[in-house]
Amino acid sequence: MDNTQILGYLGALVVGLVLGLIGGGGSILTVPLLVYLLGHNPIIATAYSLFVVGTTSLVGTFKKHKEGLVDIKTGLAFSFPSFVAVYLSRRYLVPNIPNNLFSIGNFTLTKEMGIMVFFSIIMFLAAISMIKNTKEDLLPNVKQAYYKTFIQGLIIGTITGIIGAGGGFLYVPALVLWANIPMKKAVGTSLIIVTINSLIGFTGDMQTLEIDWIFLLSFTFISVLGILLGVFLSKFISSKKLKKSFGLFTLIMAVYIIYRETS
Repeated sequence: MDNTQILGYLGALVVGLVLGLIGGGGSILTVPLLVYLLGHNPIIATAYSLFVVGTTSLVGTFKKHKEGLVDIKTGLAFSFPSFVAVYLSRRYLVPNIPNNLFSIGNFTLTKEMGIMVFFSIIMFLAAISMIKNTKEDLLPNVKQAYYKTFIQGLIIGTITGIIGAGGGFLYVPALVLWANIPMKKAVGTSLIIVTINSLIGFTGDMQTLEIDWIFLLSFTFISVLGILLGVFLSKFISSKKLKKSFGLFTLIMAVYIIYRETS
């Protein structure tokens, strides 16, 4: 095993650690890790990311549920429209995106480049939401109408399907702001949605891509070890401070991806 592979597997540990601590962000690390460090193309990377993040989140959901930090009813309410959108996106939308999106002079925006740039834009927006100081204690304790939840789930599901993300970095702020769930419980609840979205989305990829199961399962196993550690450490670390720090890191990663893809 060379140094690059060792770094890749250490990255898998960090992916799980981040998921356990803040309930999202695993895909923010997984996709760039698979593309830039381990050399997978973005289509395969986004598919692998769904499996890694989904399986890891499943383990995290059980751990958080034991601590009473999962709102199952709200999680399932968001999950239904989301997983439908994720599956349809991975099964039909992504495979049918043209290989060359458009050309201007000597510059051609390819499908792979477009997905990574779109991924970085979503990362940038997620980073801003994580850095902003949401005063959740001041939010009115009023549940929104389900049709709003359904529409939000469809939108986030489509976005996460395209970029191969579980969507936790979008669902945590959504659960806090829209469903009025406290931050700690939003982290646990988001893991249900991430699990369902990711694994159902991956089933769409299984029908269109060739999967390297030995690599994928070993990478996922290390990520699962990371989330077990992250869930344990989350008891001692301020989620608000961690969220801001990860938001800054996400912002830097978004800028880096745009630089890599356009330079």
